[in-house]
Amino acid sequence: MSSPWKPDGYNSASPYLLVKDVSAVLRFLEAAFGGVPLRRVDRPDGSPMHVEVRIDDSVVMLGGAMSDWDDVPGHVPVYVPDVDAVYEQALDAGGASVQPPMRKDDPDKRAAVRGPGGHTWWIGTQMSDDGWGRERSATVSNDRPNHPQG
Repeated sequence: MSSPWKPDGYNSASPYLLVKDVSAVLRFLEAAFGGVPLRRVDRPDGSPMHVEVRIDDSVVMLGGAMSDWDDVPGHVPVYVPDVDAVYEQALDAGGASVQPPMRKDDPDKRAAVRGPGGHTWWIGTQMSDDGWGRERSATVSNDRPNHPQG
């Protein structure tokens, strides 16, 4: 029997966010998205160095930035069953609105909230599965002409 190559229930790619206040981001993720802490590694002084949080079927990793580092803001898309409700939860959890829920030229209704550490959480719900995928299939190519082989 072989050893598992990743922790059970983890996705293969996870965002890793560097933040000064890991605890504030963790509280935000718990309140806004129902995040569940999985693993935590503390520094000798007890402050969090690394925290892993499950949001639905994905894991977000948080790294505690060293005292001389700034937050490194990123953008993280999160699909949810009800974009309107989760947008309100994120605002109630202390997030700042970047974009209220709206539908544009694709199948998703999206909102955006900036949370602790300056990260923008793009909250989305797929409203239909037709149209965009069909249109994109005609324009997206698997060829990589601008990427040299080597």
